[in-house]
This record gives sequence, C-alpha cells and structure tokens, in this order.
Amino acid sequence: MNDFHPIANYMHSFFYQYLSGAKGLSSNTILSYRDSLKLFLCFSADQRNKTVDQLTIEDLDEKTVLAFLDNIEKERGNSPNTRNGRLAAIRSFFSFIGREEPSVLAQCHKIRTIPIKKIEHKHIECLDTNETQAIFDSIDLQSRTGIRDNALLLVLYNTGARVQEIVNLTINDLRLDLPGQVKILGKGKKQRICPLWPETIDALKSYFKKRGIKNPNERVFLNANGKPITRFGIRHTIKHYTQKALHRCHSLKHKSVGPHTWRHTTAMDLLRAGNDINMVKIWLGHADINTTHAYIEIDMEMKRKILNSNSAPVSNNTQNNSKEWHKPDVIEWLENLSKEYSTN
Repeated sequence: MNDFHPIANYMHSFFYQYLSGAKGLSSNTILSYRDSLKLFLCFSADQRNKTVDQLTIEDLDEKTVLAFLDNIEKERGNSPNTRNGRLAAIRSFFSFIGREEPSVLAQCHKIRTIPIKKIEHKHIECLDTNETQAIFDSIDLQSRTGIRDNALLLVLYNTGARVQEIVNLTINDLRLDLPGQVKILGKGKKQRICPLWPETIDALKSYFKKRGIKNPNERVFLNANGKPITRFGIRHTIKHYTQKALHRCHSLKHKSVGPHTWRHTTAMDLLRAGNDINMVKIWLGHADINTTHAYIEIDMEMKRKILNSNSAPVSNNTQNNSKEWHKPDVIEWLENLSKEYSTN
C-alpha cells in the first residue's frame, strides 16, 4: 500500500474546483496563489533533492514551510507583506489537502497555524476636497480621452470600487435612467449594487455617445486602442492627472495617488457625511466590518488633532473660568471611543 501522496494529484482540483469554484476567488488572486506555490514547490524540491513532480505531501512539512518563508525574506529580499501573501497561498493549499486526505490532517494543521508576520500599520491615505477637485479640473474634456477619463474617475469616486471591479464592468452592469445604479462583482463573486450620482450618469452618457456601443456585453471602459482598459491603464490615468493637478494643489506632491486612494477617499467622505458604518461596509463591499472600522479610527484621530489645535473660549466672568470641559478626560474619551470601535 502506498502511504505517500504525490503533490501532482491535487493541483488541478485545488485551482479549478476549490479556489475558483468553492472559494470563488478572483483570477488575479488565483494567479498570485499559483506564483506562490511555484516558488514554494521549487524551493522544496531543491531542499529534498527531488524534481517537483516527485514531491509528496509528506515532503512539505512545517519545517520546510518556515525555511521557505525565511528564504524569501532574507535571500530574495521580499517584504513582510509579500511573505504573508505567500503564506496565505500555502495555508489555503494545506486547508484543501486536509479536507481531501484526513491521514495528513495533523501535518496540515501545523502548517495552517503558522502565524503571519506582524507588520507596521500602514497609513491610509485619502484626498481632501481641494485635491479631488484639482484632479477633476485637470481633465481636458476636449482631449482624445478626456471624456472617458472624466467618467472613469467619477465612477471610481462615486462607487469606491476596487480597480479590478472597475476593469470588469460591462455595459449590462449599468442602469443610466434615474435612479441610476451599477452592479459590481466583488471579491468572492459577491455582487453589490451602488447608486450613481446624476453627474456620473451624465459623464457616462457623454462617453458612450462619443464612443458608440455595439454590444451590451462590452466592457464599460476601453483604452485608446478600443481594447478593455487594464488595472495598469487606470493607474497610469490617475498618475497622469495627479501630476497635471500639482500646480493647482501643491499638497498632492506629498501623496502617492492610485486607484485605492480614491476608494479610501470615498469611504472617508461617506463616514464624514454621517452615514452608518454598516452602510459604508456594504457600499465598499467589505467582508469584515473591522476593515471599515479602520476609517473610523482615522476620522477620530483627525478630530482629536483638531480639538488639540484649538484653545477653549475664555470667559470674562471670573466665576465661570474653570474650563471644566477642557480637562484631559475629553481627549481620553475620544481615544477610548476609537478603541471601542476597533474591538466591536
């Protein structure tokens, strides 16, 4: 009886049935997992003095995974973020293996419980009102792609969608009669509907009138050659107009503006407008409410700084000059409120 389980026996079902079918991951995530497993299997084969085709599940133990993670950081110079991404792919693979082969469940459990590396909390950067307006003002609607670019940035700002979600939009996903809306297919193939501003609807109508539509299944945004725009094309467009807007708004030169910056800006503007956090969660397509809470923490930090930068009003009435409201407890209350939000 063969007690070993060749890796090759599980690859097809892992990628096509588990990741794509059961988990519903996007094509970009699946390709990222593919690259991670290729690196891991090549490393493991070298460690075991085997070819990749000869590897078995039993060859890929916890020690080998830890050695691989150490190698990509120290030898390949990968960041902790990249390390954690590689580990996520390996964890997912062994989660699948554990379901398929109970005899190696203990081995799979050890690998799946390898902790991710803690990293410094990344500052969430968003645009203020002046910066947003300056970028829109930098678009020349008479240029070759100006009408498209205006519609593109409005859809990004209106929806707060991820860049790949914008890339995947088709004409069929839009409803441009009032009240306008767009259907967005997010992570895990979860669909959400986002309302469209009248300005966004008008911009899209102008773009379609200039471009012409032959098939409702066409992508919403095309590049200058009439092909579906890519994530890199959208990123290039945003960088281009941010650069043009520098002379209108100098604060932009201190920011790295990309597609996700617009998503962060939408989230912050929705919260500042008084919208409920659960509504913002649905609007952005967050799977976990804690992801949305990060924006509340940032907003509370901004309010705390504003409070610290302003002094209390001074009364001429000596009997009323104790400034009771300005005790440190106010700041402590704001900080504690932020902590409560982050742990709910």
